[in-house]
Amino acid sequence: MSEPGTPGGAPGGAPQPSGVDLARVALRAARDAARARGDAAQQRKQTRRGGLRSGAGADRRDPMALGAAINRLLTERGWEAPAAVGGVMGRWPEIVGEDVANHCAPERYDEDERVLVVRCDSSAWATNLRLLAPTLVARLNQDLGHGTVKQIKVQGPGGPARRYGPLRAPGSTGPGDTYG
Repeated sequence: MSEPGTPGGAPGGAPQPSGVDLARVALRAARDAARARGDAAQQRKQTRRGGLRSGAGADRRDPMALGAAINRLLTERGWEAPAAVGGVMGRWPEIVGEDVANHCAPERYDEDERVLVVRCDSSAWATNLRLLAPTLVARLNQDLGHGTVKQIKVQGPGGPARRYGPLRAPGSTGPGDTYG
């Protein structure tokens, strides 16, 4: 039931592709599919090896020095001030002097209130450090950046553990001046 005047009997006058043409179309489709599968496999292989390879020029994927990586981490997380104050705690004897450092040590830094808490081994040294506090705040801010430390809270020595028992007077505050 082919129409007269059309080879192969295709309706509308368009010739039907022959067997060779069909083979070429199928071969082209198979090549395209294989190329797509090969590209996907190559990408998976490179991902398993550690990502795409970097060229000869500098790239963000290139390895970086440990110090640069730590500085980038501190900057990204906003940890510059706490890290700087942590450095101050390590250099405490250089900042306040050896004599004061032997009797007073920084305990913690409150980042929200910008307060450095320092513990002294006697109430006499705590009083001395309270008098030196404005000078120390200025020195710390000069070293760390303006406004990093607003106040130094000085604490005296901690007292011994409170023991409760039958020989303890209720409401007593413990030993005298040395612990407060």
